[in-house]
Amino acid sequence: MKRLISVILTAAMIISVLALGAYAKDDDSLDFAVASDLHYVESSEPIEHNTDDPIFYYANRRAQMENESGFIIDEMLRQCAENDECEFLLIPGDLVNDGRTIFQQHIDVAEKLARFEKETGKQVFVIDGNHDLGNDSETTAEQFKKVYYEFGYSEALTVREDDCSYTANLGDKYRLIALDSCDPDKSTEDGMSKDKVNWVIEQADIAKEDGRYPILMMHHNLLDHMPLQRIISRNFIVRYHFTTAELFADHGIRIVLSGHEHCSDVTSYTSALGNVIYDFANTSLTMYPLQYRMLHMTDDEITYENRKITSIDTAALSRAVPDFTEEQLALMDKDFEAYSKEFFKVSIKYRLSRGMNTEQMGIDEDEFYFNIVNAAVTGLTDMLDMPYYGENGIQALASEYGLEIPDSSYENPWDLITEIVAMHYAGSEKFDLESTEVTMLLRTLVLVLRVDFANITDSLYLVNLANKIMSNFGIESVSVELTKLGIKVFGAVNAFEYAVLGLISPFLYTFAYDGDGVDDNTGTLPGYGTVSTVGNLLNITDNIAGILDKTVFFMTMMMKYALKGLGISISS
Repeated sequence: MKRLISVILTAAMIISVLALGAYAKDDDSLDFAVASDLHYVESSEPIEHNTDDPIFYYANRRAQMENESGFIIDEMLRQCAENDECEFLLIPGDLVNDGRTIFQQHIDVAEKLARFEKETGKQVFVIDGNHDLGNDSETTAEQFKKVYYEFGYSEALTVREDDCSYTANLGDKYRLIALDSCDPDKSTEDGMSKDKVNWVIEQADIAKEDGRYPILMMHHNLLDHMPLQRIISRNFIVRYHFTTAELFADHGIRIVLSGHEHCSDVTSYTSALGNVIYDFANTSLTMYPLQYRMLHMTDDEITYENRKITSIDTAALSRAVPDFTEEQLALMDKDFEAYSKEFFKVSIKYRLSRGMNTEQMGIDEDEFYFNIVNAAVTGLTDMLDMPYYGENGIQALASEYGLEIPDSSYENPWDLITEIVAMHYAGSEKFDLESTEVTMLLRTLVLVLRVDFANITDSLYLVNLANKIMSNFGIESVSVELTKLGIKVFGAVNAFEYAVLGLISPFLYTFAYDGDGVDDNTGTLPGYGTVSTVGNLLNITDNIAGILDKTVFFMTMMMKYALKGLGISISS
């Protein structure tokens, strides 16, 4: 009897193991990480003093944590290594910061990725970005494919000869189409062409014939991730992007993984046939908010969430870069995310303020309009540095011009502006037009315009002469007094200013508030297997309804401000 029981138990165990093996084999899910724009820099350069900030004096124009980059990459790889759900790591370009001039950076990153693959058995797939290579640079396309041969090209089903594009299988049911979207001659432009678009379509069709779902990875964005991106930052999005998105969607591509813009944003496009394509723009790993994505894909759904780098090996960083102070290292250890955010905000201020002078604008002192422009720029920079609150703060000054600045925790306009920009990069923007932040931004803008108008007027010869005469009677600025008088007579904001606010309100709304219905950082989307005729018809109707709702919303917003300028108030 005991022998019979043993045989039965053994058979049950074998059946269980076989069942588990069959389940694992039939599991067509896919789990992978996406970390973009690593912008690696060797951590041995001395720290530059770019700003007057006591802690973040090494902030730079691009807001990139260059000296810390290698250790941030190491931490991301460590997390992926310990994450059992992470099967693959995908990197959509800009692996290094200076690949066009320093080939050694590529060697360093390739060594990190090689160690990761060897220790974990997990495969890495890369594609180039605009910082990685160029025809007449230290790194060419051929050199890129050689140094990163083990990270996509060795497993490639096909590789384009003229650029770095290739295809490779991911798991049992998906195929990666890694597209080189860069211009090899101009680092500031995208290199999309009819030939590349046709190649992607061809590879997507082949993937479907092979029973696989196509996933596209490229450096440049396919869709807009900020208002008027095609105009404001045209080099960050592929040309003819709506036409391209239409073609890609109708040929079965549902997911696009991109970088370049350095923001966390997921947006969608519905083709005329009802096919939906999602563009996942990923942040720069080595810039606030220091995050990468994890995606889990099945036939039914696609779930995603962001993972953050909350700490690095500061002891190793200190050995590599002795210039870091004990205070800086202590702040990193205490809250690395908060440290990176402050670094980001100081960097954004540094970048924007660099161009706020007549020298950077290329205006000579002998130009007839020099005094006017200089007065305007000086007035703006002075206002941005002013504290919001206190006896000589912006709140008190604004009240003299008939404007009310609400109480808040923001120290000055720079603090407010950089906070809004930081929120855009972090994704899931929360500042709508009724928020304290946008209200303060709009009213500060009006105040700047009014004070600047007075400063510009005062710079004119006749007004300057009048100011000298009136100073004997205790009036320092004729322009300021006339502006304040106009406010008492005509109100705090005139019709023209309301019209301007009406025109810019949709832009501010879409930049500061993410209301497109697709969460940027965590969410669930329909999987590749949910595509159907009925579903596409529903997508078309939903898309039309969404466009109409958005049009009515923005028109109402603009009319609200325009009518308010005429003294007519309407309820929202």
